[in-house]
Amino acid sequence: MKRRFVRRLVPLVAAIAALTAIPTASVAQGGTPPRPPGSHRQFAVGPQYDSTHVYVEPGTEQAFAASWVATFGGTTIGPNATQVTPTPSRTLSELIISPVGTLSVFDYTTPVPYPFGTERTGWLVTDLDEAVRAARADGAAVTVAPFADPIGRDAVVQFPGGINAQLYVHTTPPSYPGLASVPENRLYLSPDAVGAFLRSYLAFTRGRVVSDDRRADGTAIGLPGTTYRLLRLTSGFGTTTVAVTDGHLPHPFGRELTGYGVPDLGATLKRAKDAGASVLWGPVRAGGRDSAMVRFPGGYIAEIHTDR
Repeated sequence: MKRRFVRRLVPLVAAIAALTAIPTASVAQGGTPPRPPGSHRQFAVGPQYDSTHVYVEPGTEQAFAASWVATFGGTTIGPNATQVTPTPSRTLSELIISPVGTLSVFDYTTPVPYPFGTERTGWLVTDLDEAVRAARADGAAVTVAPFADPIGRDAVVQFPGGINAQLYVHTTPPSYPGLASVPENRLYLSPDAVGAFLRSYLAFTRGRVVSDDRRADGTAIGLPGTTYRLLRLTSGFGTTTVAVTDGHLPHPFGRELTGYGVPDLGATLKRAKDAGASVLWGPVRAGGRDSAMVRFPGGYIAEIHTDR
C-alpha cells in the first residue's frame, strides 16, 4: 500500500515542480522582472528647476509677469511665440525666475490642446524615458507620451487623485540660481484618494512625510472653527502640502497651485496690491504661519505665507 502511494506521489510532485517553474522560465526569456515601486534612482535635479505652470487669461502675460517681479523680485526670459504641445497650438511663453520659485507662463493665442492646462508643474528630470517608465511602475498614468518641444522633450504623468505633472529635459541643460525659499506644491485630495496618491507620489519622488496633522486648523483653508488633515512632504522635487478634505471648500481654496514663503507677509502683500494684485483671503494666522490668498493679473491665484 505504501509503495503504491509513493508511485502516485512522485508524478504529482513532478507536475507541481513543472508548474512552479513556469514563472522563472518566463522571466528568463523576457528579461529581468519589474522593479518594485520606488526602487529607481532619484530623477530630481533641484527645486529651482521645478516650475509652476501658469496659464493666464489671453493678452495678460506681460501684466502678470510685471506684477510678479514687482512683488517678489526676479528676472524673466521671453516672451517667445512658440508651440509647446505635440499638436498644433500657439502661445506666448515666458519663464520667470524669482527668489520664491520658478514659473512657466503661457498666454495662448489659440485654443489650448487637451490635456494641457491641467498639469500643475514642470519637473526637470535627469532622464525623461527612465522617469516615464518609473512613473508607470510607481502607479502613475502617462497621459501625454514623450514628445519634442523647441528646447527639449516632455511628457505628462498623472498620479492617483488626478494630480498631473509635466516631466521635461532640455537639450542644453539649464542653470538657475538657488531659491531664497522653496515653494510648496499645494494639493487638495479626498480621504478616498490620499492613500493611493501617497504610495505613488512618494515612490516616484523618493520623498518622505515630514508631518501628518489630522486636526489642522481649518482657518488656513477658509473654514474657521473646523479641522482637516494636513500632510507635509519633501523630496528632491521640493515640498508638497496635501489638504485632505470633504471638498466643501470656499473660493478660492483648491484653485491655487503653489504656496510661497516670504520673510514679511505684510510687506509682500502691500507690494502685490501696489502691483495690481488683489487679496482674496486673509491674512490669517493658523498652524504656525500667517497666510493669505492673492490673485495676480491674468487670474493666477497663489498662497503666500510667513512661518512663525
